Amino acid sequence: MEPEPSSKKSEATKVKIAGAWSGVLEVELAIWTLPMLREEVAKRSNSPPECINLICGGKILRGGESLIELGLKNNAKILASRVSADHGKSLKDEFLAEEERSRRLSRIRAAAVALAKRHAESSLPVEDFNIELEDQSGQKVQLGSETDQQGVMMGLMLHANAKQLIKKHKYKDALDVLAMGEEAFSLCDPKVIEMTDNIPILQIDTVWCYFMLRDISWLSMAGVRLAKAREGLERSHGKDSTRVRLLQAGRHPELAIYLRLELLEGVVAYHSGLFEQSQKALTSAQVKYLQLQIPDEALSLLMSMGYNEMAAKRALRMTNQDVERAVDFLVEEKERKARRNQEDLERRKEIMEQKRYGMTTMKRAVNLQRLNELVSIGFDKPLAAEALRRNENDTQKALDDLTNPEAKSIIQLYVDSKKRKRQKQPADADIEDLISMGFERARVMAALRASDTKEEALSILIGDQIPNPTDTVNDSVASTIPLNDNMDSTIPPMDNQVTGSSSGIKNTEERDEEMEDEIAQELSGDPLSDYDIEVTKEGEAITEYMALLASSTATVKDFSKTA
Repeated sequence: MEPEPSSKKSEATKVKIAGAWSGVLEVELAIWTLPMLREEVAKRSNSPPECINLICGGKILRGGESLIELGLKNNAKILASRVSADHGKSLKDEFLAEEERSRRLSRIRAAAVALAKRHAESSLPVEDFNIELEDQSGQKVQLGSETDQQGVMMGLMLHANAKQLIKKHKYKDALDVLAMGEEAFSLCDPKVIEMTDNIPILQIDTVWCYFMLRDISWLSMAGVRLAKAREGLERSHGKDSTRVRLLQAGRHPELAIYLRLELLEGVVAYHSGLFEQSQKALTSAQVKYLQLQIPDEALSLLMSMGYNEMAAKRALRMTNQDVERAVDFLVEEKERKARRNQEDLERRKEIMEQKRYGMTTMKRAVNLQRLNELVSIGFDKPLAAEALRRNENDTQKALDDLTNPEAKSIIQLYVDSKKRKRQKQPADADIEDLISMGFERARVMAALRASDTKEEALSILIGDQIPNPTDTVNDSVASTIPLNDNMDSTIPPMDNQVTGSSSGIKNTEERDEEMEDEIAQELSGDPLSDYDIEVTKEGEAITEYMALLASSTATVKDFSKTA
């Protein structure tokens, strides 16, 4: 198989092949890929490509990168081994699965970048949801610069995606996504996010994946991550969790997080031979595990009040098994959800209003706060909105235009023209009636715009006097687009959260809608979701390592007696 020609000339390099076929091949390391090399060896050895394994430096070569990226150099020695067809097929399937995994990870990253960029820069949403940063009390916040805002949004969305992968036991994929999230957070000014607990929790989740994969090769890195996580939690939660207690009205939502942290600290200490340190961490984790066990009587009592099992367990975990406070928690949760739903309705109305005003040259939405300021001093709302749109939301420049008779007249003419076009938008019922008669939608829309009544439009359609649809003026978005159900979504830091909610805005630019929608739906809308952990696996791990610790300690004692 000959490599495709490249505009960039590369120097030919020799690689020595032995095994299924022996000889020397001249390749261009920067251009040739592993599949190309495998196919060439397979052709020369009269074997199917899927039956050829290529081994260099004691490792089976895998992946679709160029040979130079795989570390091959001039005169590299490669062993070509022939495997059975079934084994070859499994290798091919493994390769294809790895390729698919790589593509999906790339899509996740690209979608998170696109979403964060659009929503951080105050662009009008092109999707069916709106993403904003909130603090834990539900207040909208603006963190630092636009770069900081974008980095936080991207980091939180990727973290939420990784959490879903962890729930599905896809720990390897979760590690890759967590690494992307960590990279996104690194774009922010550390001072902007140092009081949040998102990054410490991300570190703990990363080590949890190491543990669930039982990969002790990450041991040293795990210790560093856990130390950073503990330091970050103390900074955001306060000494002995005093700050989180204050924010959460004396509740204990963070217990499960500290349980997982101490378990992992105990595991790392055990594998480092620090048995006393491991014993201390595991004992503390065990105490918290017992605190989080739900008494049957308390659960039964809450369920008898009409609460479902999941909500009741969550409330009891968050309130240290106090039934009365758990009821208060559940009532507050219900009120919070109702309040958020109302806020989402208001935000949808705002987005639709912004959509009517159109976008600035820089693709930004009209700033409603500045618009309301202009309206409060007596300016007509549509006129003030158009002035802001033309001046990139600069209030002073908009005010200059509104107080300049000539500029104001030009703006007024544009607003009036736009209003007439909007009033001329065809009614949905008329559109559907004419389409039901067999006419194409584009022709129906053009005919209705060219006439004053449905009957006139029908005459035009029958006479085939249809103006070119592309000649009609297209408003930014029709105000009759139906609103979708809310996907309100919040990722809970101690101080900052990401929220996404449906706004019913149609897509107007090319994007990976499927992946973006998937990421948006993973934002739960729950300010305590990071703390709401089922601790069954943690309990099993504590029991396992306590037993290992007991066995190791007994062995050391026996050895001492013998000595």
